[in-house]
Amino acid sequence: MNIVIATDSFKGSLSTLEAGYAMEKGLLHSLSVANVTVCPIADGGEGTVEALTSGGRGSLSTVKVTGPLGEKVDAAYGIYEETGCAVIEMSAAAGITLVPEELRDPMKTTTFGVGELIGDAISQGVRRFIIGIGGSATNDGGVGMLSALGFEFLDTDGKAVTGGAAGLGHLACVKRDRVIPHLDECTFRVACDVKNPLLGDVGCSAVYGPQKGGTDETIPLMDSYLAKYADITKRDVKSDADPSFPGAGAAGGMGFALKYYLGATLESGCELIMNETRLEEHIRDADLVITGEGRLDSQSAMGKVPVSVAAIAKKHGVPVIAIAGCVTRDALALNSYGIDAFFPVIQNPCTVAEAMEYNTAKANIEAAAVQIGNLIKVFRKEG
Repeated sequence: MNIVIATDSFKGSLSTLEAGYAMEKGLLHSLSVANVTVCPIADGGEGTVEALTSGGRGSLSTVKVTGPLGEKVDAAYGIYEETGCAVIEMSAAAGITLVPEELRDPMKTTTFGVGELIGDAISQGVRRFIIGIGGSATNDGGVGMLSALGFEFLDTDGKAVTGGAAGLGHLACVKRDRVIPHLDECTFRVACDVKNPLLGDVGCSAVYGPQKGGTDETIPLMDSYLAKYADITKRDVKSDADPSFPGAGAAGGMGFALKYYLGATLESGCELIMNETRLEEHIRDADLVITGEGRLDSQSAMGKVPVSVAAIAKKHGVPVIAIAGCVTRDALALNSYGIDAFFPVIQNPCTVAEAMEYNTAKANIEAAAVQIGNLIKVFRKEG
């Protein structure tokens, strides 16, 4: 029996590979003769670098860069050996998990370190990039990243504006005279499942600002600053720059910066990673696919990993089972999206923190996979 495991990470608990191997261990406890293939997968957020560089398919480089608060942090990016492509997670240099909750303030946090990662890869000869932009702590429109790449964002006195969204309030012009060499030779594909525009009631400031530390006072300010930034971008950089483009508001405006300053394409994160890792080639010959993530609910149908994996499996008539840390009542809708059955892993009453503890989550995933294997064995009458 050929089984493919393609699961997202259980965020806060296990990475995509750790979760996949826990499922594999549980299955093989029951199905000793099964052929199990673990295919790491991600949606552009946490785990993207691991998904594309694991299993000998790539190498990692760790660089000291500017963190979201201006401090130095160690951030890793991958080189996917098959195509010579750099794989960067924005969250490694500008992620919300790098900022203590009491210090979160998108008026101050910067994406400068993301640009430093890109610059380092370019200096190593890389010209193709995949960038995952999930999990950011920022709302600076990607200006920090662009500044690290040599774009100059100046105030009326010709001085560089300060970092963070606050600096955009003083922006007067953009200059490109000092952009780093070879940037124009690079291509960028962006893993982006967010469709929000840059501005307005469903823009990045209003929708994602609060979780990054934005307040009732600063959120409208950030929106107005980004509007000015968009207008200046049209005038000085790209005349057709469109703040209403779907995904322009992703990662606090990083989508806008990548598309209109670096010529990037914004793509479904799941589809991009699944295509790059050739997941369909593995699924095509499978008898069963097992997927999962930390939480299954009706929102999982909106481009998340389990449903995206299920869509490929259904093209080839392969049944799909999902394992999740928790399952909500409205997750029943997922049975209409190719997931034939799903199982929560919690076994005993506990707090969320207890359930997400690494060893507990790992043991629970393994145990759920054992029972799935037992069920398969019953119907296949395997000994």
